[in-house]
Amino acid sequence: MRITSFRTQFACPSKTADPVREPIASSVANFVTLEIRTDNGLEGIGYAGFVVDEMLKPLRATVDALAQWAVGENPLAVEAVSAKLLALGGFGAPAGLVTSAAAAIDVALWDIKGKAANQPLFQLLGGGSSRVPAYASGYLWRDYDAARLAETGEALVQQGFQAMKFRMGAEQDLEAEIRRMEALRKAVGNETKLMVDINQGWDVDRSIRVGRAMDACGLFWLEDPVHHQDYEGMARIADSLDTPISTGEYHYGIVPFRHMLEQRCVDIVMVDLLRAGGITHWMKVAHLAEAFNKPVVSHLAPEVLAHCVAAAPNGLIVEHMPWALPLFRETFSMADGEIVLPTKPGLGLEFDLEAIKRLQPEG
Repeated sequence: MRITSFRTQFACPSKTADPVREPIASSVANFVTLEIRTDNGLEGIGYAGFVVDEMLKPLRATVDALAQWAVGENPLAVEAVSAKLLALGGFGAPAGLVTSAAAAIDVALWDIKGKAANQPLFQLLGGGSSRVPAYASGYLWRDYDAARLAETGEALVQQGFQAMKFRMGAEQDLEAEIRRMEALRKAVGNETKLMVDINQGWDVDRSIRVGRAMDACGLFWLEDPVHHQDYEGMARIADSLDTPISTGEYHYGIVPFRHMLEQRCVDIVMVDLLRAGGITHWMKVAHLAEAFNKPVVSHLAPEVLAHCVAAAPNGLIVEHMPWALPLFRETFSMADGEIVLPTKPGLGLEFDLEAIKRLQPEG
């Protein structure tokens, strides 16, 4: 079997996102979709994205260039193709658009591999269950006051979510931040898992001071309190708090995760699909974390990464971020706070070409 052709398109769900309810989605829910075809009729799909409008054209050019290099290759040799593209595109140190573009191709090849084996991806990767816990993300923003947090959190519980993440860091006053968190906790109840994401917005001292005040609220994790490359600072925070520290989404490739784990600055390893380099490399990070007795969680792309979390022995929970879901005809269902994965071969996904046509960027 050989790769014979490919097609890329733009798709911008950001056009239909409510800038008030979905402020980040309205800016970065923009994608380059990819379809890879083989000489025996199998087709695999993937995408790169989560970028602002201005980066769509260079991202597509990068996907096109790497996909052209993949034409003629055996799509089942995913490891070899992925290594070739990352080496060619990044001169031994890939990151940025190169890694995101290579990840889209890697995902499409795994889709083909699953279809060739007539297995859903989670089974092909070694998983046994099609169900995996998920938490609501993308709904509780740091500019929400306590009342709005409480109202939105209660609505998410009514939708069936048993875990959710909200953002902190906008308030300068410690007591104001704690009041927001207490209001959300009261609204969703003690049984609901709560995660807090700072998006690298604090320094080490503030992280420890606010983190200690939050310990009593029973948080599931505190995410990215300081810059992702401050391994020593993150280790100080992790050692000072009872609340587990989750980090990793900003890292490209595999090597930074080794440094994180060796320096004991992470309790829950979070891995991004596109920054890691695709499914191949996401699973490598998951197994690396397993060797350090750490759980692994996903960042974005739940329609793909739910397969990976379900397959990883140390897979903990999936981030239910809906930004890319409009690209597909059907994705997954939810039941009792869990994602129920499709059991069709490969990703079990199909692009909604009519929707993609409607979601073209302006100009």
